[in-house]
Amino acid sequence: MKKLILDACCGARMMWFDKQNPLAVYMDCRDAEYTLCDGRRLEVHPDVVADFRQMPFPDGSFRLVVFDPPHLKKLGENAWMAKKYGRLLPTWETDIKAGFDECMRVLENYGVLIFKWNETRVTVKRILEIISAKPLFGHKSGKASKTHWMCFMKLPK
Repeated sequence: MKKLILDACCGARMMWFDKQNPLAVYMDCRDAEYTLCDGRRLEVHPDVVADFRQMPFPDGSFRLVVFDPPHLKKLGENAWMAKKYGRLLPTWETDIKAGFDECMRVLENYGVLIFKWNETRVTVKRILEIISAKPLFGHKSGKASKTHWMCFMKLPK
C-alpha cells in the first residue's frame, strides 16, 4: 500500500486516532522512550528518523503532510515538556521556515499541509511572517485557544 500521508514531527503520535495508520509515514528526529514526571511512559518510535529541515523523500511524495513542530523555547534538554513536545533551538526561525518549505516540497501538486502551532511562546502572526505563506483556513483549539490548526495547499507553479 502506498503511503500517502507524512507526519513530519510525529513524536508520540498523540494527535492520531489510529497511531499505526497504514497510509502514513511517521517521521521524527528521535527514536526514544522516556518516563515523564507523573511516571507515565512516553514512546517516540517513528518509521523514519530524520530532520524535518532536510527530509529524505523525493519531491511530490505525499498527498497530505502534517507539520506539528516543537513550539516551546527555553526548555532544558531533560525537561519533561521537552521530551513530550520537543523544543525549539536558538535557530528556530530558520528551522521552522526550512521545515515548512520541506513539507511543501514533498507534497504533490494540490496536496494539503496541515500545520499545527501552539502560540504559548511564539504567536501565529510571527510564524506566518516567517513562513511567508497564508493559510486557506484554520481553527483555534485548546483550553485558552492557543493551538492553531492551519490548512495550506500546494498549487503548481
